[in-house]
Amino acid sequence: MKDYYIKTKDLSVGYQGKVLIRDINLDIKKGEIVTLIGPNGAGKSTILKSVTRQLKLIGGEVYLDSDEIRKLSYKSMARKVAVMLTERMKPELMTCHDVVATGRYPYTGRLGVLSREDENKVDEALMAVHAQELGIRNFLEISDGQRQRILLARAICQEPEVMILDEPTSYLDIRHKLELLEILRKMAKEKEITVIMSLHEIDLAQKISDKVVCVKGDRIAGFGNPEEIFTEEKMRELYGIDNGYYDPCFGSVELPRVVGKPEVFVLSSCGTGIPVYRKLQKAGIPFAAGILYPGECDYQLARLLASEIISEEPYEPISCETYRKALEMMEQCKKVINAGVKTGKMNQKAGELLKIAEERGMLI
Repeated sequence: MKDYYIKTKDLSVGYQGKVLIRDINLDIKKGEIVTLIGPNGAGKSTILKSVTRQLKLIGGEVYLDSDEIRKLSYKSMARKVAVMLTERMKPELMTCHDVVATGRYPYTGRLGVLSREDENKVDEALMAVHAQELGIRNFLEISDGQRQRILLARAICQEPEVMILDEPTSYLDIRHKLELLEILRKMAKEKEITVIMSLHEIDLAQKISDKVVCVKGDRIAGFGNPEEIFTEEKMRELYGIDNGYYDPCFGSVELPRVVGKPEVFVLSSCGTGIPVYRKLQKAGIPFAAGILYPGECDYQLARLLASEIISEEPYEPISCETYRKALEMMEQCKKVINAGVKTGKMNQKAGELLKIAEERGMLI
């Protein structure tokens, strides 16, 4: 167990003695960021509440630095683990400073009086989340996004070895989502704080996580690094996607392609076709795309959204056969969009297609 800071062994979690998920076996190293993903209601919050002892373990064990968490005192637990769950706090007549200060209580005496050092820790935590100006404000009178930042400051103020967060990016705009995740990343990498959290934004989970836990059904559906987990097939299975696509290249979810015979042929290269593909999809116009090379970003998206793709082998000049197929497709569509194709020695024939389309009045 030395290689891991947190370990679950044959863990079973649920409510009132009824098992929701069983046989949870996770090994988490110190300083790793581990993210739980999966559909709503799958049990991500249940796992987090069980690990933090807010729910009684139904079976198995959770070890924290080789100690069974169920044997740790609440004060020892509070000094090691900071928790930020989705339930909304409703503290009466407390300023944001007061809320953050509660993170110091595991270190105070019975009267809960904060020392000057404790007060400095509160100020530092507010600064870490860029919320110094919120300190004097009533916690109940600030926005949901600001509350998330204050609760994160409270967790930071606790100086934990482990931070457990349930959907910490909820209610945050994109700027503050990125800011919060960057704070967590720095804490993990610079201070070796282990972060375990649930996220709905799988694109962010793919980018921030060292390990990913897939939660679905009565057992963990997958546990591994992002490269292993974030594949088109695994995301389709995990979320039951049958009305679109998950694109691991972009880390994005795409709406389904428009079905039908291509009406427009899009010539593009080096990413220039991406906005055009999406515009045609929104307009409900089926299209063909070419001449593309597998591996370039236009191809990655076109394979999901285009009705037809004309492609060439990587690093090869456009062959006469590929050129012929593209010309036939262009003539079938009768309309051509130049999405900003850039031509060179390898794809000179794409320039010839553009010239023909312009001469025939097919460019739109």
